[in-house]
Amino acid sequence: MCRNIKTLFNFDPPVTSAEIRAASLQFVRKISGFNRPSKANEPVFQAAVDEITNVATRLMSSLETTAAPKNREEEAAKAKARAAERFGM
Repeated sequence: MCRNIKTLFNFDPPVTSAEIRAASLQFVRKISGFNRPSKANEPVFQAAVDEITNVATRLMSSLETTAAPKNREEEAAKAKARAAERFGM
């Protein structure tokens, strides 16, 4: 799966609509193979991003958990440490 798509559920502060749209755009880019679609494909590309954004928004608002929300900064620090270990940074 695309490494640029991050987990969005159960964070404090909660996910924003911009973050959901960015993940949707990354998903459509990945499965279509287009970073930027041609003018002929632009309308269907944007429609797919819109639809996936709507579905993801409904999903995020419907999910339930009893786990405590994760801290974004702590999770980012963990990811950075994993990257440093993996790539020797």
